[in-house]
Amino acid sequence: MPQPFELPAFYLAHPASLNSHVEEAREHSGRWARDMGMLEGSGVWEQRDLDAHDYALLCAYTHPDCDGPALSLITDWYVWVFFFDDHFLALFKRTRDREGGKAYLDRLPAFMPMDLSAPVPEPQNPVEAGLADLWARTVPHMSRDWRARFAESTENLLNESLWELANIDEGRIANPVEYIEMRRKVGGAPWSAGLVEYATGAEVPAAVAGSRPLRVLKESFSDAVHLRNDLFSYQREIEEEGELSNGVLVLEKFLHCTTQEAADAVNDLLTSRMQQFESTALTELGPLFVRTALPAKECADVLAYAKGLQDWQSGGHEWHMVSSRYMNQGGAAPSPLAGPTGPGTSTAGIKALIAATGAKRLRNYQHVPFQRVGPSRLPDFKLPFQTRLSPHLAAARPRTVEWTDRMGMLGPQPAVPGSGVWDAHKLHGYDFPLCAAGIHPDADLEGLDLSSHWLTWGTYGDDYFPAVYGRPRDLAGARLCNDRLSLFMPLDLADMPLPATALERGLADLWTRTAAPMDREARRTLRTAVEVMTAAWLWELDNHAQNRIPDPVDYIEMRRLTYGAPLTMSLCRLGHGPQVPPEIYRTGPVRSLENAAADYSALMNDVFSYQKEIEYEGELHNGILVVQNFFGCDYPTALDIIDDLMTSRLNQFRHVAAHELPVLYDDFKLPQETRDILDGYVRDLENWMAGIHTWHRDCRRYREEHLSHGPLRPPSGLGTAAARPQWLRESLPRPC
Repeated sequence: MPQPFELPAFYLAHPASLNSHVEEAREHSGRWARDMGMLEGSGVWEQRDLDAHDYALLCAYTHPDCDGPALSLITDWYVWVFFFDDHFLALFKRTRDREGGKAYLDRLPAFMPMDLSAPVPEPQNPVEAGLADLWARTVPHMSRDWRARFAESTENLLNESLWELANIDEGRIANPVEYIEMRRKVGGAPWSAGLVEYATGAEVPAAVAGSRPLRVLKESFSDAVHLRNDLFSYQREIEEEGELSNGVLVLEKFLHCTTQEAADAVNDLLTSRMQQFESTALTELGPLFVRTALPAKECADVLAYAKGLQDWQSGGHEWHMVSSRYMNQGGAAPSPLAGPTGPGTSTAGIKALIAATGAKRLRNYQHVPFQRVGPSRLPDFKLPFQTRLSPHLAAARPRTVEWTDRMGMLGPQPAVPGSGVWDAHKLHGYDFPLCAAGIHPDADLEGLDLSSHWLTWGTYGDDYFPAVYGRPRDLAGARLCNDRLSLFMPLDLADMPLPATALERGLADLWTRTAAPMDREARRTLRTAVEVMTAAWLWELDNHAQNRIPDPVDYIEMRRLTYGAPLTMSLCRLGHGPQVPPEIYRTGPVRSLENAAADYSALMNDVFSYQKEIEYEGELHNGILVVQNFFGCDYPTALDIIDDLMTSRLNQFRHVAAHELPVLYDDFKLPQETRDILDGYVRDLENWMAGIHTWHRDCRRYREEHLSHGPLRPPSGLGTAAARPQWLRESLPRPC
């Protein structure tokens, strides 16, 4: 059967090597699979299937340095996970049996007890037997923290198979952002990352396991593994199995392009994610070690873990090139030093050279700021929700100006250069009470004041950080400022330090007013929402220091935080109380609902603010610019792609609300009161999106006629360089 597309030239920066214990692992895994009942008689595999797939070779390539017993155990894990995938396909995907699939999956966590002395059920099939055996053999060597993380990633891997099953049943193809998020869970690469810790003997220290650098290492590793697999497995999954969860298919439908063009785009995204991994390892781990005062041994463990993930990427590619499970004719990237051979191969040679050397990454660092782009172009926003405004809007407007002035935000801070970012005229035009009145149309005056002031404070901080710390490249000062903010959000509402700036004064006031009626867990949620937002401002400053346009996936995920979506959404939950268990908010459907709403509104902000950010502020963090850079396209084309993505995220929001939440309610057997609260939360998020759209449309923050009254745009053209401020001249890209 001919391949549906030509495999692209892959970015392969690190050579693969083979573990010398491969034959030992091959023999052991064959015996183990038979003992577990996975071969003849299972209805899934026979010996020839296992031999052809050769998972021992996969593990020998992806874990080249571990000893024989460790390699055999890891190989058993991979035999188990691939058998599970095929077993679930045969029993439930092909028969579209969601109820049976859920019952099957619900039993599996019982075979992963944190306490090994706890009894486990009697296995009823090879998947349960294999999991029980592997868990007992693996976890005694690992910490309880690792056990919890690995069990969670295993459950995610298993449970999100229901998401794939639902999409097949509905004939639904995910949008690109949804696909990336869900593929991490169902694709299993985060699970593989846990086994890297076992293979390298280097657990990720608990002190940094939840940090951004470690999260990004795991997620960029996972995305690259999955996207590579999608390229190699397209023919088997789409043409033979009727699968809909494949990145090539997702982009083919989203971009309305050919299969070959979609495959090339997937490969470009794969390359970008691998380079994100490298950038994070090289630029973010060192500062993390210093900030956390991580002991030398634990620093070495993190670096060994990163190398293990890197080995997995290279080894995984080699295995895909030889395994009978995949289409793998072509696609091998030649040495970047090897010239093209044969007639008519010069173009292919150049393409392979660019892919192999990662030359495309240079474009990420070559953006010239303050380019003239003209007025922001606005698409026809396909938002079906109507905006209702609080009747207290008129009263809230002067009260917000008074509060902002009282906090000290309407003028420069003493001895802080560049801190005079706002005045009363600007604040009137920004009209944050209008946004709050749409987000919370049923709020009383006190509640509307609170929401207006949070929006004011968050936007002030978003303007303050680049003005005070971005222009002089004072990253250390920005981090110190950010670290102090947590002091003004004590969980016990105890004494705070004396605020030194308007930013601190405003947060202290808001925290006292908001957190007082909350229980401790709700306060913790609110504080975390503020902390992730302000930490994301530091991420933006780091990118500006490098003049680096973000990777598309990293941008989307960080944009939710820089936009403050977790903070403003948490304010929508204030009245939910204990009727909604916290674990419900952590479920896939609720997170999908929130992320879809956040992405729609954050990208809407990028559309409205394009001229303001690109032409007047020299900004790098705008979704349209990120798309322009990634695809090498012009503004109108990038806007069309962003508009399509917004529409697809809006459609996903409505799909989750209509189809996934009712299933969630039944799965958790939620009482009617809780269901009503969550249905109300959906309406809150609809108000949230509608109110934000109305505010963008009607406020005076983004239109060209209002921008021209703001800070002067730097002059451009021949002979104008000397007229630019010193900080700007120093920050512009220099010729190579």
